[in-house]
This record gives sequence, C-alpha cells and structure tokens, in this order.
Amino acid sequence: MKLPCYILFFVIFSSAYFFVICQNVPSPRRQHASALIGTRAYFFGGEMATSRSNEVWYLDLSSSFNILTPPWHNDGIMPVGYNLGSSCLSPFDNSTVFLVGGRTWIITATTYSYSYTSSVYKFDSKTSQWSKPNINNFNSNFASRDKIQSVIDSNGKIFIFGGANYNNSIYYNDMNILDITTMTWSTQIQSVPTYLDYTATLLPNGFIIYIGGHSGSNSIVNLNILPSLNINMQLQIFDTKSYTWSNKLTGGSIIASRAFHSAVLTQDGNIIIYGGSTTLDSSLSIDNVFSDIAVLNTNTWVWSVPSISGPIAPPLARHSATLYKTYMILAFGSTSNTILYTNNIYIIDIQNYTWVTTFNINIPTTTNSPTVQSNSNSQTRQEDHNSSTYILELAFVWE
Repeated sequence: MKLPCYILFFVIFSSAYFFVICQNVPSPRRQHASALIGTRAYFFGGEMATSRSNEVWYLDLSSSFNILTPPWHNDGIMPVGYNLGSSCLSPFDNSTVFLVGGRTWIITATTYSYSYTSSVYKFDSKTSQWSKPNINNFNSNFASRDKIQSVIDSNGKIFIFGGANYNNSIYYNDMNILDITTMTWSTQIQSVPTYLDYTATLLPNGFIIYIGGHSGSNSIVNLNILPSLNINMQLQIFDTKSYTWSNKLTGGSIIASRAFHSAVLTQDGNIIIYGGSTTLDSSLSIDNVFSDIAVLNTNTWVWSVPSISGPIAPPLARHSATLYKTYMILAFGSTSNTILYTNNIYIIDIQNYTWVTTFNINIPTTTNSPTVQSNSNSQTRQEDHNSSTYILELAFVWE
C-alpha cells in the first residue's frame, strides 16, 4: 500500500516548506542599523528578546509588494552581534556601508555575550563581505560608544556626536570624525551639552540638525530622571565646514519631547520625524511611545503636523526609517512599554501623508512634500515573503 509513503512525503515536504519560510523572515527586533543601497533597504543586527542579532537582511524595493508579505532576503551574517550603533553609506561607490559605534556581541548557537571588538566595521554590499578597517589616530575614549547617530558628507567624512558608554554611566559631548578617504580619526572637544538617542540629519549646506534625544547635566550620569530635549525650544546645529555650533529657535506646532524616534530628509528640505518615546529613568526604559508625524521646514524653521489618512501605523520607538522615492518605510522597533520587539514594516506616502498597505514601484520619484496643516515586475517567491498568515496549497493523491 502506497498511502503511508505519500503521508511521509507530505510531512517531510511540509516541514521543509515551513522551515524555508521561517528562515526568510527576520525575528522581531529593535535598535538595529539601516542603510538604503540602490533598490535594497538593508538592516543590520538589532536587539531581540532573548539574544542579539548578527544577521543582515534587506528588502527588495525593485518590485511592488504588500506590507503583510514584504520581500525579505537574508544576506549572511556579521562578524558580531550588533545594536545601538549607526551606519553610513559611502558617497564614492554607493555600495560600501560603515557601521560606527554601537555594542558588539559574541554570538554562539545558544548564548551571546558583550565583547568590544571594533568601533568600525565595513560592509561591501556587492560581495556581502565584512572587514575591520585600520584607523589612524583612533580616539580610545570612543571605544564602546553607543546610542549615537552618524552622518557622512560628500567628502567622505563621518560625523558622530556624543553618545554613552556601555553601562550608561558616562555621557559624552565630543564630536568624532572619521575620514574614510584616509581612514583617519579626529576628535573635536565641544562646549555643548551631552546628547544621545537623538536623530542627526545632514542638510545639503553642511549643517547637521540634531533633534530630540536625552541630555545629562554633566558627563557622569546620576540616578535622576534624564530629561528629553525640548524640540520646540531650540535645535542644536553643527556646521561641518567651520566645525562650529549654533542654536535655532523653532516655531509652529507644539511637538512633544522624545527620544528613540526616526527622521528622514526630503528633497525640498523638510525633516520628517516619526514616533519615539519618553523614558522612565536613567535606565532609559521605554515609558510612553508616540505614533505621530511631525514635519520641520528647514527654510522657515517651523514645525507642522500633517493630516494623516489611511490605516494608521502603531506607535514605534527604536525603529528605523528609510525614504525611498515618496515612501517613508518604517521597520522593526518597540510599539509600547510591553511590546518591545516587532518585525513589521509600515509605509507612509509623503506626497499626501497617507498610510499605504501596498508598495507601488511605479510611484513618482519626486520627494517634494505637500503643504501641511498644523493639525493635530519581477516576481518574488513565496518563501521570500514575510506574513503573519501562511497559505499552503495541499494536494493529496490516493491510490
């Protein structure tokens, strides 16, 4: 009788099928790094519920897809587990990514342990190879620096401000600069307050705009509640040409102070921020998570809150935001102080500030933002999809 053989084949096939699917879906995570390389949105590492990730994933943006089944692809593993760092894409080849700062972890099949290995890793997206560059004049005080954001200018200089050490006992207010053309490090001692958990956005004029985050009154962190920076009072701006700081008062809508938010820059000079959270104490534990969008016009320095339509995304903090054409793509993060990890993505079309469920490859390439009011086709294989629901078509043969 052949029936048992067919049943055995079905069980083996089904197990393999589900194994392949599950292997092509990233686990829920937060505190990862991200970079847009051509039509691929890359994600590096992250903190997971029971481990730290050393995985590299990317979303294929060359085809349309539904956000319930995004085209995830695994691109190997990193030399270490990684979180709370930052990434920059080389302006010279638009394919090399530098991971700067962050926490590095030794990952085994069953355990993970913190171990500082390097402050800079280099990823070649063409070959999927990793390396540790040799750096001249490295600032040893930057070792184990995390909770930072970096930017890179057209000359290949990476700017990293502030941050904290591994156990949050020291905050920093220095500006560290890595010139990737010579692999030379330099450090500028600053007279501004310490910062971490902010967003850093580089404007075409060379100004870095720092929004939100936390600040300590001095380098040694006390057990007092750490204040979130008031976004509406003033912004800190660093001039990458003169290496000087300035403050900018902002007007318009009142935006709640926050940290762990995301920010993108549009072609017309608007900075769009999403989400973020407040924190409970010096442990920086998440308290209230935001789900709002705010837009800063960097010509007038006025904040506005656009009217939003479509199915609203949840609150998010410690996530990432990638701007591709007119789509702002949000990935991973925490949605509340109890749901600390997710592997979902959400997309908002900034042409009309509409949340969408379908990524349409034919959307126009312009990223000019609309006027906002101050109110509140290659196919992808099934196993490359991420979905909360899997459909398996079954065919039984009886003899």
